[in-house]
Amino acid sequence: MSARRPVRWGICGTGRMADVIAAELASLSGQGAVLQAVASRTPDAAAGFARRHGIARPHAGYAALAADPEVDAVYIALPPSLHAEVTLVCTGAGKAVLCEKPFALNAGEAARMIAAAKSRGVFLMEAMWTRFLPAIVAARELVTGGAIGPVRLMIGGGGFVPDYDPALPLFNRDLGGGVLLDAGVYLVSLASMLLGPPTEVVTRGRLGPSGVDEQEVMLMSHAGGAQAALYVSLKTRRSPDLTLLGEHGQLVIDAPIFRPTRLLLRRGTDAPVATEFPVEGSGYAPELLEVMRAVRSGATESAVMPLAETLAVMRTLDAARQGLGLRYPQE
Repeated sequence: MSARRPVRWGICGTGRMADVIAAELASLSGQGAVLQAVASRTPDAAAGFARRHGIARPHAGYAALAADPEVDAVYIALPPSLHAEVTLVCTGAGKAVLCEKPFALNAGEAARMIAAAKSRGVFLMEAMWTRFLPAIVAARELVTGGAIGPVRLMIGGGGFVPDYDPALPLFNRDLGGGVLLDAGVYLVSLASMLLGPPTEVVTRGRLGPSGVDEQEVMLMSHAGGAQAALYVSLKTRRSPDLTLLGEHGQLVIDAPIFRPTRLLLRRGTDAPVATEFPVEGSGYAPELLEVMRAVRSGATESAVMPLAETLAVMRTLDAARQGLGLRYPQE
């Protein structure tokens, strides 16, 4: 595919995240993004979404979108319980897929999704958009470049208090709800990116009345001696940040860590130096452009968010849930 050829997108799902991605794709029209199709389980929802966003091809059902010959890439904006099923349908039809985080309910599902995409030779990536933002790209370069020396501790987390609604996916165990898969995945993914997969995971927390996790603390040990202490909560309010403590300094990824715009670097006993990293629009454009580059070049995965690391993150999340005693009905 030519480097200038348009990439035709479809979105599975019509909720809040689908609206955000639709708007971001519209902003990338000058770079070849075309929002071509949308799918929902109900025809009315697909048709209404299509009208709002000027989409030509609404589909009743995700298999119908996967079979659409006018779609090159699919964004899966569905609850975690549906990620594996719909990804397998789309990759089986030869579509490139960008799947909303968390990538799956568990590592077993993730492994099947990855194997299926590789067998078809199609692109697949977890939509961990944070990794593509300028502040996180810079943080990774600083850490790997030894700016603070070997990292020994990672400390961070945050909390928010949403209105309780058992119908929301966040509180619905059948849909893969809970704060770990919703928000904790950001912390686990960043720890994996900067420290490597953990060799040990200890988790303590509490389950809420709907059976999903509402708060937890994760203690992780990593190869080379680094440790991480991370927390997430639906019962407290604190914008999430992250601090890396190295032998020669410290690096703070300022809140909110899922969309940071500032780093604070301190070397030795020097005063900290703040650097700003503005984010354009919603911040989802860089990951969408990554998929478009891959589709045009024929690549099957991203070096920024490789599939092996996505699988490692899912294994860590599984270990954390085991410490909480949380299992989903599908498991």
